Formats: sequence, C-alpha cells, structure tokens
Amino acid sequence: MKEPKIVAFLCNWCSYAGADLAGVSRLQYPPNVRIVRVPCSGRVDPLFILTALKHADGVLTAGCHPGDCHYTSGNLVARRKFALLKSLLDFVGVEKERVQFDWISAAEGNRFAARIKDVTEDVKGLEPWERWGGRQNG
Repeated sequence: MKEPKIVAFLCNWCSYAGADLAGVSRLQYPPNVRIVRVPCSGRVDPLFILTALKHADGVLTAGCHPGDCHYTSGNLVARRKFALLKSLLDFVGVEKERVQFDWISAAEGNRFAARIKDVTEDVKGLEPWERWGGRQNG
C-alpha cells in the first residue's frame, strides 16, 4: 500500500501545541498527515470525521488529557461522541484502526510523533479503503 493519508483533528490548546513541539524539536514522523486545528476536541463533530474518511485513509482526533481541558469538559464530550461514532463505524464495518482518538498534551511532542507513526502503520496494515463517494486518487 502506498502511504496512507491521515487527517488529524487536533485541539488548539494541547494536541496542536504537541504537534508544534514535535516540529520544533525536529522529531521524525510520517509526512502523510494533514492537520486540522480545532478550538477543542469537543468541537469535532462526528460528521467531520465521516467527511474526512471520504478523502483520507485514516483519522486521528486528539485532545487535552482529562482535567486539562481549556473549556473544562470539552475533551470529555469528545470522548463520548467518539465512543458513539466508534459504535456506528463498527456497525457499518469500518475497521477500528481507521479512526482513532487520543490525549496529547502540549509537552508531548514525542507522543504526537509516535501516535502519527502508530496510526500510519495501523492503517497501512488494513485493506485498501473504498472511500465513501470521495476520490480514490487525490
């Protein structure tokens, strides 16, 4: 499989800062990730993830660790939304490795790089993705 496309929805306050730290620290991670900066992981509508799957092979959503949310409980809302979405995706037959969720703080540049590597390897190990109405080669 060629390099899979990964879309990462990252919380502005923690996960995006972790990605920035990974970049500033020159940590190596696969370049196939496209980052979408969101105000809070709780702001990520499950439709964003479903839409991303039209154009990408995998999706990572990352937010602040529990107790560190800038908006008090946005990350916990995200976790609840994600659990429901995972159930739906499981029901329709989408592999669980294709859509992942994690907590990454602003000080965890190493963790961000490792998670991108893990998600990329997980998606590489899957069957080719027949995207939902999206473009195959684009």
